[in-house]
Amino acid sequence: MSKLLGLLLVVAGLLYPFAVYYGMEHLSPRLFALLLGGLWLARALSNWSKPGSRWMAAAALAFCAVLGLAGEPALLRWYPALLNSMLLAVFGLSLIYGPPLAERFARLRDPNLPDIAVRYTRKVTQVWAGFFFANTLVVTALNLWAPLSWWTLYTGLISYGLIGLLFAGEWLIRQRVRQHSRRPA
Repeated sequence: MSKLLGLLLVVAGLLYPFAVYYGMEHLSPRLFALLLGGLWLARALSNWSKPGSRWMAAAALAFCAVLGLAGEPALLRWYPALLNSMLLAVFGLSLIYGPPLAERFARLRDPNLPDIAVRYTRKVTQVWAGFFFANTLVVTALNLWAPLSWWTLYTGLISYGLIGLLFAGEWLIRQRVRQHSRRPA
């Protein structure tokens, strides 16, 4: 059930910019608040014991409450900034309190990571934190100074393309690091 809710949140996140583009003229922000809030509440209840799920759900639900109470369409554009800020926090806090998030994922596949891989995963986590910091700044700038069409283009297409490029680039670099670490000294 929690995987289904997670998938629904991902799909909602992917479609959100286009729904906002259409919905700012045709739908109530309170409807967005109700739908997003319902998804986040269900996810929080199904993932209650997972680290980070409570504070992320609380932040998203607080946003939905403000959106619902204010009923202000301009607030709809701040949801991607909130998501990027939360991802920045997840990656950044993992660097402080450890282990870095990329290392956690790598250890799912190989619990006995060599030292070079541990150092590499720390750098990867730093890159992702930097990406989410920059992405938050870009989305914030678009919220403040750009027309809705630019915001929609960036948050609905360009940012996902950048995430895909970062994933692909990291995968290519990881292959080279693996090859290098396997060579005899």
